[in-house]
Amino acid sequence: MGLKENLHKQKLKYQGTKFAPVFNALHTFLFVPDETTHSGAHIRDAADLKRIMNMVIISLVPCLLFGMWNTGYQHFSQLGEDIGFFDTFVYGAMKVLPIVVVSYTVGLGIEFLFAALRNHEVNEGFLVTGMLVPLIVPVDIPLWMLAVAVAFGVVIGKEVFGGTGMNILNPALTIRAFLFFAYPSWISGDKVWVADAKDLDAISGETILGALASNEGLVKHGAEASVNIGDRTVSMLDMLIGTIPGSIGETSVIAIAIGALILILTGIASWRIMFSMLLGGGLVSYIFNLWGVNELMQFPWYQQLMVGGFAFGTVFMATDPVSAAQTNKGKWIYGFLAGAISILVRVFNPAFPEGVMMAILLMNVFAPLIDHYVIQGNIKQRENRLKLKNA
Repeated sequence: MGLKENLHKQKLKYQGTKFAPVFNALHTFLFVPDETTHSGAHIRDAADLKRIMNMVIISLVPCLLFGMWNTGYQHFSQLGEDIGFFDTFVYGAMKVLPIVVVSYTVGLGIEFLFAALRNHEVNEGFLVTGMLVPLIVPVDIPLWMLAVAVAFGVVIGKEVFGGTGMNILNPALTIRAFLFFAYPSWISGDKVWVADAKDLDAISGETILGALASNEGLVKHGAEASVNIGDRTVSMLDMLIGTIPGSIGETSVIAIAIGALILILTGIASWRIMFSMLLGGGLVSYIFNLWGVNELMQFPWYQQLMVGGFAFGTVFMATDPVSAAQTNKGKWIYGFLAGAISILVRVFNPAFPEGVMMAILLMNVFAPLIDHYVIQGNIKQRENRLKLKNA
């Protein structure tokens, strides 16, 4: 008996029990469901929720792979060692993979538990959330902290609202917000974000935004700028490639751009949100460049969009189809405000030189209101056109 036939036999065995949702999740993960609808109107398309989630995970792979290598690179560069590409990648992978495993184990475990208790199908939403979370945390985050945060994010950020598709906040950002407020010293960005940082007590280092917030790192080169982090000078090319300290998946603009291209070409993420967020962040940064009171304001506007979590948040967080605006005009407003608020928080709050998380969570809350007024505006325009036609 083949695997498919055996799984189908076991599926019939578990139907009607509390284990049915858990088994069905495994069955549909491996095989396309053989069930068809028999009534009502339905959209027939090759894409379903599971395949969309899988495509998002594929778009995150470049960030994950680069993050693994950069973890090893940051560690050995702080020690002044060069051990080669492969060994650097392996070292980084050994540090990053446990974070991925804990994220998926805790998150999916809670998802299966709620599915069994509520007797509903396991949602595929955490397939993406479980990959996003490891990419937006520092590599030295204690695993127990991550487990607590994931449990909080899944239960409070999603399950209490009804599960995937019902949440009002991005679950991955909810998890990061919990980490920031519960354990701020581990995610503030004011120390070396490398594996085994406790062994690097003699080394001074931090993120680019942390250095700029302290008004100690900016070096201008005409229209460009570099940043001094400890004994190292980080150039614009370093920021573009991603060989800089930061959360695991947020440093490489090139890797993020590859993911953005995949999401846009497959129609999964909104290019309107991405473009408008870059526009909002770029415009506010340019205005601050004209003001130029401190180093964060003087930092060139286009480089502002390359550092911190701005690029990653623009592509993978702000475009969440559940918590983002749904109307086309609303997406432009939502993205522009998210980008503008990100830079405002980054510049005006020296204790928190990274505003992307807060800005996107804030716009998640206001997204339904934005859509409401856009729809009401469209209705008003149609009523006015109808009045003119009947006049």
